[in-house]
Amino acid sequence: MFKDQPKGLIPAALSNMGERFGYYIMNAVLVLFLCSKFGLSEETSALVYSFFYAGIYLLSLVGGVIADRTQNYKGTIISGLIVMTCGYCLLSIPILSTADNISWLLPLTCFALFLIAFGNGLFKGNLQAIVGQLYDNPKYADKRDSGFQIFYVFINVGGLIAPFVAPMLRSWWLGVHNFTYNAKLPALCHEYLSVTDNMSMENANNLYALISEVGGDAAGNIQAFCTEYLEVFNTGIHYSFIASVAAMCISLCIFMIFKNGLPNPSAKAKTASVKISDEERAKMAKEIKQRMLALFAVLGVVIFFWFSFHQNGTSLSLFARDFVDTSTIAPEIWQAVNPCFVIILTPVVMGLFAALSARGIEISTPKKIAIGMGLAGLAFLFLAVYSNIAGYPSGTEFREMPVAESSSMLAGPWVLILLYFFLTVAELFISPLGLSFVSKVAPSHMQGLCQGLWLGATALGNLLLWIGPLMYNAWPLWQCWTVFLVVCLVSMGVMFAMVSWLERVTSAHA
Repeated sequence: MFKDQPKGLIPAALSNMGERFGYYIMNAVLVLFLCSKFGLSEETSALVYSFFYAGIYLLSLVGGVIADRTQNYKGTIISGLIVMTCGYCLLSIPILSTADNISWLLPLTCFALFLIAFGNGLFKGNLQAIVGQLYDNPKYADKRDSGFQIFYVFINVGGLIAPFVAPMLRSWWLGVHNFTYNAKLPALCHEYLSVTDNMSMENANNLYALISEVGGDAAGNIQAFCTEYLEVFNTGIHYSFIASVAAMCISLCIFMIFKNGLPNPSAKAKTASVKISDEERAKMAKEIKQRMLALFAVLGVVIFFWFSFHQNGTSLSLFARDFVDTSTIAPEIWQAVNPCFVIILTPVVMGLFAALSARGIEISTPKKIAIGMGLAGLAFLFLAVYSNIAGYPSGTEFREMPVAESSSMLAGPWVLILLYFFLTVAELFISPLGLSFVSKVAPSHMQGLCQGLWLGATALGNLLLWIGPLMYNAWPLWQCWTVFLVVCLVSMGVMFAMVSWLERVTSAHA
């Protein structure tokens, strides 16, 4: 797996792994945290999440332009890590949200998210560009796809561990105050504090039942309990962001130690500019146009993959909370299933491609991406069929059912495991190979920008994430998942229609 790979790959991957660990700690709880801390509706929290997630990738365009123009990729990466650390420091401050301070506390939280997004924009695409430059050496050119798959595994090692941190610290802090965890209770506490006597009978009964379940006194002062539970619940989450700060510092240290062993694009650019004649520049302009057209064609398709796949942070996270039995496992932890599968399945997928290649069957990168879109469709097909058979209503209707009735309808953990299996295989055909595709077609002087464009397409997909919770709470679940199925199938068809052209472009400039 690591044989014949360039030496700089592992240090770059380790630096990225540390940053991803810190990021995924926060990402695993963000939507549920915004709901529990500020009492925001799921739709509003998902909207904030969508803009934040889109900003992470959209700002990679800014980071790419800065690095390309200054030719200071390494300095831009270091600045990004520092800015992200400042954002996580702000998030780690435990301040109870009240009616008096929410007017400035919520904007402060959003500003912290902006710092994380901007820092990520400076860091993410430029590190990927440096990894791509490792394979510009003809000695390693045929290892480009496998190199990015290895790089992607390290990302997911951080993603595997991170989702356990926030629930662990939150449950520990609740235990210190003689409470236990319940995902549904914060929303009911906020509702009680805002409407009190106007609370529906069904929700009031559910609140009293859950208070007793987590260790409170349903016959006591309900308002005092709700205030205390929310404060303890959210303080535990704030403490988890301290782990994100530590992860950023570790990632920065790794990069600083090994940065001299990574490519130096500025020196390479100076050497190249001396050798290129006017005739060669004219020819390069035509080639660059072809490369960029191919890149934008692929970007237009993967927008819809990320719109579907990143529902794991919105509607799929809500599904895990509402419709899956999480009595022993917090819903955020289910997000670790995906990176776990990435780590397990990456060697299998790499072995499959290697075996096919040994038999003379070469599957091009564009064709792999098209296949990945179909595999993503299978994930949502399974969930749509299961939800239809189970007779699941919308998320809103389900939460308003009596606890005893809704509990009897909960799905087993195997549903999420199978769902994330399909999504992960699809991801392995699209995400790391997409990065490899970008590094193949990107002109040498636009590496940072082109990696930023790939992430920018992800941003556009993320801007649509709020649609998922909207459908989830309004329609029977099978209809919600069917929309994502159709999106994936249409995207697969479009990608297959372009495969021959894309193969010509990539083979001409490999």
